[in-house]
Amino acid sequence: MNAWTSYQLQDFIPFTAEVYFRLLERMGETFWPLHLLTFAMGATTLFLALRYRTRLARLLPAPLWAFVAVAFFIQRYAELNWAGGYVGYAFIVQTVLLVVMALTGWGMDKTSSRTSLPVVMGTAITLFGLIIMPLMAPLSGGSWYQAEVFGIHADPTAVTTLGLMLIMLRGFALWIAVIIPALWLVVSGLTLQVLESTGAAVLFAVLVIALVGLVWKSIASKR
Repeated sequence: MNAWTSYQLQDFIPFTAEVYFRLLERMGETFWPLHLLTFAMGATTLFLALRYRTRLARLLPAPLWAFVAVAFFIQRYAELNWAGGYVGYAFIVQTVLLVVMALTGWGMDKTSSRTSLPVVMGTAITLFGLIIMPLMAPLSGGSWYQAEVFGIHADPTAVTTLGLMLIMLRGFALWIAVIIPALWLVVSGLTLQVLESTGAAVLFAVLVIALVGLVWKSIASKR
């Protein structure tokens, strides 16, 4: 027990900030201009979600989660951290979950107003993941290839999906659908904290806002 308590968080992050951000840059360099397609898919998903066409809206992000699972985690992140492969499999589980929800209609929310607080929060989180997150690296002096994009990189994929689920789902299905995105944001936030990146605070803020929306929507759905 004493051996375990001697470990610190940074002992579980076997890479430097330079190596990690170079990984993000490699993803951008390798898959450009696929970014344009994934952004269009994200924007279309948000449009469909707000139009209550939630079956298709849940299906569209599924292949992007599978892509990130393989291209980012299994093929690249796992080279830096042995746990990357397991995270990739978790992303594949999320892919399957989105497909099942799309096909069955489980948890579909067609009653919440577009002006309700959870939907407004979900829309804001989605737009943040789609538009603001890709701009953070370039605006802070990084390369445009370091821009993290929905469907290419893990963080904006999780953030955007978290917002979309808050718009489209309700009840138990909503909580199930956000487990993997939320857990990844916790892991990524802690990683960025160790790497002394300001992105950690951003991810934790998104999580807090999403949690408020989740609780609010759960309480409202029971009334």
